[in-house]
This record gives sequence, C-alpha cells and structure tokens, in this order.
Amino acid sequence: MSRQAVIDRMIAFALEELASGSDARRRGLVRHICLRWPEAPALSVVFAMTSAAATLEDTLRRDADATEVAPLAYRLAAILAADIYAVEGIGQRPAKAQDLLHFWRRVDSYFLDL
Repeated sequence: MSRQAVIDRMIAFALEELASGSDARRRGLVRHICLRWPEAPALSVVFAMTSAAATLEDTLRRDADATEVAPLAYRLAAILAADIYAVEGIGQRPAKAQDLLHFWRRVDSYFLDL
C-alpha cells in the first residue's frame, strides 16, 4: 500500500472516530491509529489528525459537535507532536507509530490512559 493510501485511511479513520459522538472513541483515537498502523511515520499520525480536524471544521461548521471536536483533534495532534519530538530527541529518528507506543509504555502514558 502506498504512503498516500495509508495516510488517506488514517484520515478516514480519524474522521469516523471524531464524528462518532463517543468521547471514548475520540479520546482513544491517537492510540488506535498507532496500534492500527505501527509502521507508519509518527508525523503521518499528526498529519491525519490535523487533516481530519480541518475537514470537520470545513464541512460541519454549523454543527455544535464539530465545533467541540475539531479543537480536541488539534490539541491531541499538538501533544502528539511533542511526544514525537521527545522520541526523536532520544535518538529514534524518524519516529514511527510503534515507537510512540513504546514511549507511552515506558515514559509518558498520557495517550494510553486517555
């Protein structure tokens, strides 16, 4: 599967989870993307989250739920980017999604506990 196809699937999955109406699915989104695509570059997860948030903003501008969900997705993407920076700072370059899972188990369990 091409890199673009993987990213497209991540974005579609993120949109499904964010639009699900389930807080648990929304909070677990980053973890589930990393579990589903462990070999994907970690920054592609940030890209998928950001793209999904932007899509929600553009298509559901008047929906009250979307106005709450898009900022959550942006916030999770920003926190995820900080984790990627930390993982790459300890020498795992370029970071993959599976590296994030390992980091969360060993150092910072935020995305595992969310």
